[in-house]
Amino acid sequence: MGLLTGALPEFPWDSLVPVAERARAYPGGLVDLSVGTPVDPTPPLVRDALAAAADAPGYPTTHGTRALRESVVAWFARRRGVPGLDPDAVLPTLGSKELVAFLPSLLGLGAGDVVLHPATAYPTYDVGARLAGALPLPTDDPAAVLAHRDDVRLVWLNSPGNPDGSVLGVEQLRAVVDAARAASARTGRPVVVASDECYAELAWDEPWAGQGVPSVLDPRVTRGDRTDLLAVYSLSKQSNLAGYRAAFVAGDRALVARLLETRKHAGMIVPAPVQAAMVAALDDDAHVAEQRERYRRRRTALRAGLEQAGYVVDRSHAGLYLWVRPDGAPQDGWTTVRDLAELGLLVAPGSFYGDAAAGHVRVALTATDEQVAEAAARLSGA
Repeated sequence: MGLLTGALPEFPWDSLVPVAERARAYPGGLVDLSVGTPVDPTPPLVRDALAAAADAPGYPTTHGTRALRESVVAWFARRRGVPGLDPDAVLPTLGSKELVAFLPSLLGLGAGDVVLHPATAYPTYDVGARLAGALPLPTDDPAAVLAHRDDVRLVWLNSPGNPDGSVLGVEQLRAVVDAARAASARTGRPVVVASDECYAELAWDEPWAGQGVPSVLDPRVTRGDRTDLLAVYSLSKQSNLAGYRAAFVAGDRALVARLLETRKHAGMIVPAPVQAAMVAALDDDAHVAEQRERYRRRRTALRAGLEQAGYVVDRSHAGLYLWVRPDGAPQDGWTTVRDLAELGLLVAPGSFYGDAAAGHVRVALTATDEQVAEAAARLSGA
């Protein structure tokens, strides 16, 4: 079983190519709001740190430098309300996507094991389960599923959610953790809860904008016990480091140690200059606040244009996207994609994120100020 078992779905973005060509033919050209890739400059302080560490002839440490892990610990305490994290319970990763894709395999999951993930979700949760030979199961109520299934081994949470910007509060997170622990006690097999929190610094609506987005490692969630809990984070969004592949996982020290041993054997190591750049990024909050304001302006402009054009924005409380549908009668997301392509705007159909999402489209905030202004003007004119 495992990596060669079963067929994977086609890479969804390839299906957008014909629509992109149609949008590109619009006078003034294409405004691509489909892929959430950062477009703003990497902060100079991060580039300087990368350059200063460029003389790196030796192999880096898989566990990450002590400086990096202590920066992650300080960041969790300062920005996420998670004090007292053990530096040994932190592990840098090559971006967060590879960890999402390979966590089921790294945990030893396989045939007969179930991986829960949100019903409206980034497709890599599903793909990662398939790569391991496990069964992916979408659900909006993982606690309820855990109460009556004994084969769940991994629960993926995503808060703030991609694509819909939904946020899980402390009570919701705690309910899932409690249910996972009850299932583990019932079956005698660990149930890991992994929370993908990569958009946590980009909260727009209250109470999250003021209070912050809670982490699965928050002591109000864990009740002081981080056993079988993991938080996954990326610096791609808050620091424009997508090209650096700079991310980390933290939580249960014993679980992180297991992941570390496997990654040592596989050579899954973050380059030393990138580790140094991550320290600079994590230690500085000012550039994150500046980037957040850029996205806030773009979000305001795009939302106003979409609403003037007759669209409704659902959820979207945090993150880099607007979750959009036409006002009135339900419409398949692909129809909305084609409608917006007639204005030269390319967006992603909700069906990329599961059957439950088929009536929406995802509109990314990751375009330049000029491109966003152009998109908003086309929408308002429509």
